[in-house]
Amino acid sequence: MPSASDDRLQQWQSNRAARLDALPWLRTDNATGRPVRFVAGELLVASDHEGPARDALSKQGQSGRAVTGDQVAPGLTRLRASGMDVAAATRSVRGSHRDALVGPNHVFLSSPFEIGGPFGPPAVPNNPWSLPAGPSASASVRVAVVDTGIWRATPLPPSWYEATDDDYDDTLDDDADIGHANFITGVIMASTSNARVRIVKVLDASGLCTEAELAKALLTLPDVDVVNLSLGGFSVDGQPPAILAFALGRLLDDADRVVVAAAGNDGDAKNPFWPAAFAGTKTPWAGQVIAVAAHDGSEVCSWSNTGPWISMAAPGSDIVSTYVTHGEFTDGLALWSGTSFAAPRVVAAIAESHATAGTIADAVTQVRTAAESRSYGPYPGLA
Repeated sequence: MPSASDDRLQQWQSNRAARLDALPWLRTDNATGRPVRFVAGELLVASDHEGPARDALSKQGQSGRAVTGDQVAPGLTRLRASGMDVAAATRSVRGSHRDALVGPNHVFLSSPFEIGGPFGPPAVPNNPWSLPAGPSASASVRVAVVDTGIWRATPLPPSWYEATDDDYDDTLDDDADIGHANFITGVIMASTSNARVRIVKVLDASGLCTEAELAKALLTLPDVDVVNLSLGGFSVDGQPPAILAFALGRLLDDADRVVVAAAGNDGDAKNPFWPAAFAGTKTPWAGQVIAVAAHDGSEVCSWSNTGPWISMAAPGSDIVSTYVTHGEFTDGLALWSGTSFAAPRVVAAIAESHATAGTIADAVTQVRTAAESRSYGPYPGLA
């Protein structure tokens, strides 16, 4: 017989699906068996390749006047046209210009089962949990949590993070992805005092952002050392999202910097999940992306995505951290599971190692070496 928590999760998922289906601008392609979401009528392209992209749209019957363009970030253009066959335009441009950076404006989510967000709704912890000490005065590692906004009604002290007015969110809806960034920040602080966290809001309260929004956020980040991305999605044709690759390349190439990304919660072992799957590509900066699966203390969680692109596993089942004070969460703490919360555990390990390693690259090497002393299924992992 289904439990109350099962019923709650099913209702949460049903409400989320209904909300997404109601968005007139969102399209979902289930041809691969996994939902590939993108914005209708939009094509993202590196500005240098805008000409070939417009030619491809012209071949679809789109007149020049019908195609509008705007710059969403330096070097990145968004083309819009009603009735555009986004996938066909992408293939056309790539077919004639192999190195063209062009693709759909994918939609990424933080949500249970499907994406790199939480696996199911949070629950009230059964056991007491003490708030960690927080960052030390000499904390040396600058961490960007690119995620939802930060909620003010939380046990997380404001002195533990930096945020602009635009990076806050006050939406209190049981069907929304509230408290996600709060929770992730608490996970980091629970394992290190050597991190200074900067919250960067890119996901809305429903845990949704477009590839253009994520790319813009990455291209305009302040100077940071580690980026936590507990979000993601699948892509058209399973190919690397081109504009996200463009942004990550700008962020990581020739920099002492690393991106730690959640592997996603679909239980999928076949399809690459982005941005984590960039760790398994041949890009020059692939080694600076750490793809993190979740384990439960003994094995990889059944709901965690897996594949040859996974870098390591970290604890992601029944994690307790700082949440939002509302409803039944009277002390603002929650019990939550997901690869979303395995990723910041690795972020914390890198920050902690940096105190002796001296560089982010050397800290990553130390963390990878430490992970090799344990295994969770086929992957090295942190306890």
